[in-house]
Amino acid sequence: MRSSNPVMNSIGNSAMQQTQAGYQNAPGAQGYPGAQGYQGYPGMGGYQQQPVATERPMTIDDVVAKTGITLAVIIAFAAVNYFVGLGNPGLAMILTLVGAIGGFITVLISSFGKKYGSAAVTLIYAVFEGLFVGGFSLMFTNFTVGGSSGAAMIGQAILATIGVFIGMLFVYKTGAIRVTPKFTRILVGAIFGVAIMALGNLLLAIFTDANPLRDGGMLAIIFSLVCIVLAAMSFLLDFDTADRLIRAGAPSKYAWGVALGLAVTLVWLYTEILRLLSYFRD
Repeated sequence: MRSSNPVMNSIGNSAMQQTQAGYQNAPGAQGYPGAQGYQGYPGMGGYQQQPVATERPMTIDDVVAKTGITLAVIIAFAAVNYFVGLGNPGLAMILTLVGAIGGFITVLISSFGKKYGSAAVTLIYAVFEGLFVGGFSLMFTNFTVGGSSGAAMIGQAILATIGVFIGMLFVYKTGAIRVTPKFTRILVGAIFGVAIMALGNLLLAIFTDANPLRDGGMLAIIFSLVCIVLAAMSFLLDFDTADRLIRAGAPSKYAWGVALGLAVTLVWLYTEILRLLSYFRD
C-alpha cells in the first residue's frame, strides 16, 4: 500500500525490506521455501535455529512518544520565532524563509536519502518547520481581522487541526473509510494535481502579480478547502502505514520516520486552516 505522504511511503518500503532481510539473513537460516529462516519445523526433528532479532520491534508507544517529541520541538521553535518577530519582524521573516527551505530539503533527504529512521533528521526537520510555522503564524497576529485580533485565529487553527487529527484517527480505527489501493491511487493523484496547481499559481504570482489561488477570493477558498480535505484524508494513509509497520515488526527506530511523516501532514493541515480562516474574515 502506498501513502500519499512521500515520507511515510519511503518508510514503509524501507522497513519492509529490512524486516524481510532480518529473517532471510539470520544465523542458521536455511531450508525454508522462499526464505532462509528455518530448517525443518519444531517437534518434527528438523528444527535448528530461530532468526535472531537485531533490534526491538516498533510499538504504538514508540510512535506516540517520537511524534510527541517532534511536535514539542516544532512548537518550541515556532514560539521562539514568533516572539523574535514581535521585536524584530525582519529577522523573523528571514528565519521563516530559512525554515521553509530547510524543512523542504530535510524531507527530501528523509524520503530519498534513506534516512527514514534517523532521529537527527526528524528533529532537524522539526526545528526548521517550527521556525516556518512561527513566522507563518506571526503574519496573522499583528492585524485586526473582522473586528477581532488575528491572534485568535491561531488558537482556532490549532484546535481545528487537533480536532481533524482525532476525528480521522477515529474514522480509521472504526473502519468508516477503508484504506484500499483504489482509495490510495485517487488520493495520491489528487495531491499531485493540487501540488501542480500550487506551483503554477506561485509562478503566476512571481511573474504577473496575479494570485488567484491565494488572494482570498472564492477560488482561493475552494482551493484551501480541497487542500484541507486532502490533508485530512492523508492521515488515513499515514495511520495505515504506521499500523502495518508495527504488525510487520519493523525496527523501533522507524518510529522517528513515522513521526516525521505525521508532522508533515499536521503542518500542512494547520497552515491551510489558518489561511482559510483569514479568508472568511476578509
